Amino acid sequence: MHRDLQLRFLRTMLRIRRVEERCIAFAETGEIRAHYHLYIGQEAAGTGASAALAPDDYVFTTHRNHGHVIAKGGDPGKVLAEIIGRSGGYLGGRGGTFHVAAPELGIPHTSAIVGGSLPIAAGVAFAVRRRKGQRATLAFFGDGTMEEGVFYETLNLAQLWRLPLVFFMENNSVSAAERAGRGSPTSEHAAKALSDVPRAFGVETATVDGTDVEAVFALVRRLLERVRSGEGPFFVESRTTRWPGNYGAFPKLVGGTTDIAWALDAASAPDGVRAWTMESDPVIAYAAKLLWHGAIDAAALRAIDAEVRGEVDRAARFALESPLPQAEALAGVG
Repeated sequence: MHRDLQLRFLRTMLRIRRVEERCIAFAETGEIRAHYHLYIGQEAAGTGASAALAPDDYVFTTHRNHGHVIAKGGDPGKVLAEIIGRSGGYLGGRGGTFHVAAPELGIPHTSAIVGGSLPIAAGVAFAVRRRKGQRATLAFFGDGTMEEGVFYETLNLAQLWRLPLVFFMENNSVSAAERAGRGSPTSEHAAKALSDVPRAFGVETATVDGTDVEAVFALVRRLLERVRSGEGPFFVESRTTRWPGNYGAFPKLVGGTTDIAWALDAASAPDGVRAWTMESDPVIAYAAKLLWHGAIDAAALRAIDAEVRGEVDRAARFALESPLPQAEALAGVG
């Protein structure tokens, strides 16, 4: 893979990580006043899948939307402003953390309702097919969505109508051993493997290590080529291991903010995240891979991280300096 693309992947993943870490800081200072979810630990999946998309392809997403919007090219400042309900956000502060959408980026809708985006994504894909267009639609959703009736209804119609749609299921409940194929799935779903479910509908299905950004990119790029040639739908199960800070009612920075030096020695990570960092952290794993293969050296890695940190610092200032929306704007008047 070309080095420029590898560095682009690294920057995007780091950008997502630093934005999500900043969200926790905003919550601690009261800027986020309600529940929120983070994409830490899943950066490789969103980055790889989004990099395979064309600029005008459609993306539909969930309550873990921050990373998807940034991976599709979103402005971190507008994302953070939206998260804290400021007028500088993509939706003028009206969407908030659960509903960051960016129609100009091909992300017309985000739903915090489990499975809420799937029928809308299918509707858009149906419209594209009827108009004989080339735009693909990719729908991100979590493993919990497969417990909802709307998933089965949408999957059935997508297969019946052969829609140009990629179902991208992010299963973040997989152990490191399972992800490597050394164990049985721990899902509470009746199916032995969630990827067996779409196969029962005749939908071509693939599983991928969601911590491997290059593997995700290669898989989704192949599927999108087939979508544009008239095939589809397809189903992807991206398997990741949940970040320790995502357990509990609210995300917490277990072990503090990510230290990029852990890529040089993952065992140096604090107790709370050491095992996860060594086995499952997509950002640290990819940085370590680039170091190992000589695509980057330690000084360059630190420089890239410093640049991204500076970018996110500026984004956070933009968000905080953005005024609160006016009442008229919140009501859709004026």
